[in-house]
Amino acid sequence: MLRKVRWGVLGVAAIAVKKMIPGMRGCERAEVTAIASREWSRAREAAERLGIPKAYGSYEELLADGDVDAIYNPLPNHLHVPWTVKAAEAGKHVLCEKPIALTAEEARTLIPVRERTGVKMGEAFMVRTHPQWLRAREIVRGGAIGELQTMVSEFSYFNRDAGNIRNIPEYGGGAMMDIGCYPITMSRFFFDREPARVAALIERDPEMGIDRLSSALLDFAPGQALFTCGTQMVPFQRMQVLGSKGRLEIEIPYNIPPDRPSRIFVDDGSQVGGGSAHAEEFPACDQYMTQGDAFSRAIQEDAEVPVPLEDAIANMAVIEAVLRAGASGQWERL
Repeated sequence: MLRKVRWGVLGVAAIAVKKMIPGMRGCERAEVTAIASREWSRAREAAERLGIPKAYGSYEELLADGDVDAIYNPLPNHLHVPWTVKAAEAGKHVLCEKPIALTAEEARTLIPVRERTGVKMGEAFMVRTHPQWLRAREIVRGGAIGELQTMVSEFSYFNRDAGNIRNIPEYGGGAMMDIGCYPITMSRFFFDREPARVAALIERDPEMGIDRLSSALLDFAPGQALFTCGTQMVPFQRMQVLGSKGRLEIEIPYNIPPDRPSRIFVDDGSQVGGGSAHAEEFPACDQYMTQGDAFSRAIQEDAEVPVPLEDAIANMAVIEAVLRAGASGQWERL
């Protein structure tokens, strides 16, 4: 068995200390060995609580650690590219939280950095590695629901805290950047191509300026994807995948619980209302564990990471097109 990939974490963001690091405890190929914060006391507290051997009082100190192989970057969106570049230039592989950049143009600047440094870089869409999604795509590709026609999704939560980074426009806040990116990446994952054009309707918070309710239509020609995402709504999420002969439903598509089984439903459409659907159940699985192992395997075997930069750039281009469409009220091409 190869030595585990040793990971360092930049910052003590909630997604890191509550989800990513606990999930990676179950990894076969990865281990978190260091964490940094701009306040050493916060890094030390997180390290003690999560059983991490090393704590640093600056990101630079962590990047200088020769025993760290890879970096997880969960910093605010506007810091994704700068610190991914610094990590790569320090010789570290980088898994960066979504969205990888504020614009597609900014994301493209990472390509020459990756080529020059020779490190692995990828975007952290953990859903791409979970067994329920991989099985759902297998079912669709196998023709069980006929020709893929449309994907319809809802994703929402409630957060009106003006101090939260998700509600600060200059930090890359807003519903589309935070959660709309999920139905976008998964529709691209299933259609296996880019939409030709997009349309959108966006409602913005009058005080904070961020998009708080966004609906989009992606034209995959043939085929369509539709979704609504909101940050001031009742928490909910669902995904419907409809084909010419059947339907597939993903019960909890994005925040998949790590401590209980998850389910998808496959329906031949013979009974109105889904009465003919049968469930496929998947054992409890932490998607942050599967992501950590998949990325670490790519490092160990010099293989492609789950969500490479090229895919991240393409996803960012769709996000930008949706935001443009919401402003223009017109169809926008990528």
